[in-house]
Amino acid sequence: MTLEEVVERSPAPAASKETLEDYTLRFAPRTYRRWTPAVVGASALGGIAYMADFSIGAGIALTHGTGNALLAIGFAAIVIFVTGFPLAYYAARYNIDLDLITRGSGFGYYGSVITSVIFASFTFIFFALEGSIMAQGLRYALGLPLWLGYLVSTLVIIPLVIYGMKVLAKLQSWTNPLWLLLMVAPLLFLVIAEPSSVSRWLAYGDSGVNLAAVMLGAGVCLSLMAQIGEQIDYLRFMPPRTAQNRRAWWTSMVLAGPGWVVFGALKQAIGAFMAIYVLDAVGKIAAVEPIEQFTGVFRQFMPAWLVVPLALVLVVLSQVKINVTNAYSGSLAWTNSFTRVTRHYPGRLVFVLVNLAIALVLMEANMFSFLNNLLSFYSNCAMAWVVTVAADIAINKYLLKLSPKQPEFRRGMLFAVNPVGVGSFLASSILSISVYFGLFGAAIQPYSPLVAVGIPIVLTPLLAIVTRGRFYLRRTDDGIAEPILDEDGNPSGTRYDCVVCGESYERPDVVASAQGGEICSLCLSTDREGRHVLPAT
Repeated sequence: MTLEEVVERSPAPAASKETLEDYTLRFAPRTYRRWTPAVVGASALGGIAYMADFSIGAGIALTHGTGNALLAIGFAAIVIFVTGFPLAYYAARYNIDLDLITRGSGFGYYGSVITSVIFASFTFIFFALEGSIMAQGLRYALGLPLWLGYLVSTLVIIPLVIYGMKVLAKLQSWTNPLWLLLMVAPLLFLVIAEPSSVSRWLAYGDSGVNLAAVMLGAGVCLSLMAQIGEQIDYLRFMPPRTAQNRRAWWTSMVLAGPGWVVFGALKQAIGAFMAIYVLDAVGKIAAVEPIEQFTGVFRQFMPAWLVVPLALVLVVLSQVKINVTNAYSGSLAWTNSFTRVTRHYPGRLVFVLVNLAIALVLMEANMFSFLNNLLSFYSNCAMAWVVTVAADIAINKYLLKLSPKQPEFRRGMLFAVNPVGVGSFLASSILSISVYFGLFGAAIQPYSPLVAVGIPIVLTPLLAIVTRGRFYLRRTDDGIAEPILDEDGNPSGTRYDCVVCGESYERPDVVASAQGGEICSLCLSTDREGRHVLPAT
């Protein structure tokens, strides 16, 4: 078969044209990354407007007391920040998403499909959670039945998410000021007007520190560790780091990357505060619902006719801001997995609809009623994945130097499966889930988060040492003479034409074709017969 016949039969040209809107499955070139670090950072932080934090914090405090809840929230925040930092840095520095980072950080080209599915699951679980909160608000304010509220909260997202990063950046940036005003102003007023509410909050359930309770609460908070993947879906569009923008670049990367958890922890603590404040008025079950929390606070200083409308605006605005991110990130993760396994690109919109359909089923199944149990179980897998990748970057790449420092994600350059990351992830997931379900005894059951975090930190470098790093790179040379990074360490902007789709791509997104010329990463992924894949060296 000639090269012309391969091109004619390949589905890659159409796929390549579609993915140029938001660079699904591929490196984000500098020609597209026109935003300043501040704009990218603000867009990424807009995605953490979700209200699940208020419910999570409320649930932990009402179950274990405020003191144990604050310790759990603080412990989880530290773990999430430390593990999220190397991932966020790699995304912003090398302009690739978390799946592409995972491929070259211990998992291999096909091994990371496991984690893509886990991340996709996180997005529809979280979408369902946030959609449930929005439906509660619609029922409270408008009398809309929950089943209809679930449907509305799903359908409203579709037109907002199909256009990718350009629309999302505008949506997040424009709505941030109003969201902050509605959330912060009432709380400040309440603390000033009723300082006794703070002491009542701090004293709630005060029976001393209980380590098991702290770990149980931390397990729920740590389920949000996969949120770093959604932050990275924005951070990959950071501009090149230069001497001129260095300070702004680092500030935005830290705040919008691992720093998201600082804002998340504050919201969890605020959720606990508001739940205890409205507890006597609404009861323990309703106190964990954000719409009840905010209407309870708004009533203290607003006219009665304004309370419910403003609370509804806050809830709907918050849920739309996070669920466009959930739908967007989930569609990327599903598309990534499907394309690699089948070598066929069906279009991202297909998986937007798939993700939302699964989320809608979860909402109709009343997922909100068993939120803490679901998140506690799920957190074991999320922690095992994120900590494994973070350990590979921080320890294997920078300390042991057994993993290639420069990230690699292209087909043919990586082994199909790397036992370092896959082995560490599976071991920590299986053991932590076993501990969570009490298979090793009730005494250590609350400590499954420590197992999920601790095992990858030890096992990831150990497996790299045992395998001597042999399974990271299938090839060390991609067949192109020019370096991938420029003199400043940023991805090179030199462009090459793909021999399959004919489009022009920047240096990090291409590799030499075994048929001659250069081929882009997506066309290589959809090469069903492997004619363009370079041989192993």
